[in-house]
Amino acid sequence: MSRPTSRVLALLEILQAGGTHTAAVLAGRLGVDERTVRRYVAHLVDLDVPVRAERGRYGGFRLAPGFRMPPLMLTDDEALAVMLGLAAAQRYGPAAGPAAATHSAAAKVRRVLPRRLGERLDALLETAGFTAKQRPYAAPETDVLLLFAQAARERRAVAIGYRSADGRVSRRTLHPYGLVAHAGRWYVTGADSASGEDRTFRLDRVHTADLLPDVFTLPDDDLGPRERLLTALAAAPRRYAVRVLVQADPAHLERRLPPGLAVLEPLAPRDMPAPDGPWVRLALQAEQLDWVPSLLAWIDRPFVIEEPAALRDHVRSLADRLHDCAGRQAPGADPGGATEGR
Repeated sequence: MSRPTSRVLALLEILQAGGTHTAAVLAGRLGVDERTVRRYVAHLVDLDVPVRAERGRYGGFRLAPGFRMPPLMLTDDEALAVMLGLAAAQRYGPAAGPAAATHSAAAKVRRVLPRRLGERLDALLETAGFTAKQRPYAAPETDVLLLFAQAARERRAVAIGYRSADGRVSRRTLHPYGLVAHAGRWYVTGADSASGEDRTFRLDRVHTADLLPDVFTLPDDDLGPRERLLTALAAAPRRYAVRVLVQADPAHLERRLPPGLAVLEPLAPRDMPAPDGPWVRLALQAEQLDWVPSLLAWIDRPFVIEEPAALRDHVRSLADRLHDCAGRQAPGADPGGATEGR
């Protein structure tokens, strides 16, 4: 998908480096034809950027002598916030466009900062460490991300071409409720014309998007885009459908469970296994059951397994291993449990 605005800015960046550049050279660097280059130049001129056209065999385009973009006026706190934000985006996402765009944006901001502040920020970025692992993320096209943001705000439909995880391509119309950044990816939630239901789509799999004049209204429920996304992720079908009743309040479970892992349903008093509540039904989908007992142990509340029955064997196996390990003694330890002080 073309990004004319970003290419106009890229043209300005090339011209600011100095020298005279032919239309052919600029077209090659920008990935467009020479006619488009001239249109971009006209756009810069409309923005009062003094681009000069030199005719002749060695002619081309250049900026007027002495022209510089106005300095970026940032306080120390503002510059720190911008540079750390870009550094975090490079490591963790989510972001729009290629990762190189974040790197080049940071370089541009760095070049226009005062020398003293720039050197101090360089020192911070060179010596700062990040405890979380850098994750690869799939970035959507910038135009796609911005188009969906506009559509969600204006409540307008979008015609999309979508490529599913198995490679199937489909065309559909979406009423986007909102955008959500989750685990390094961008998602859009909304009503889908193909299924007639609310759906969630990854923006990096949207290969075409066209804003339509049709408008829509939001559903009457109180669910926001974030809640819709997390519910959809937790309910996505997998090999095992796990249902467990847990004696805990929902706030405790929300603190213990990763977002998007499970759906929580508070039980009515008549459905509780014991009267001393509250109780919540925890529903999740899993390809394997071997990690679920550890999750239940981490929740640290009484529970009753509804399904699948095979989960009971996994829980017993974990309990047996923990009991066996708890009874073992370290080499040289006092069998009675006491150890000599040092």
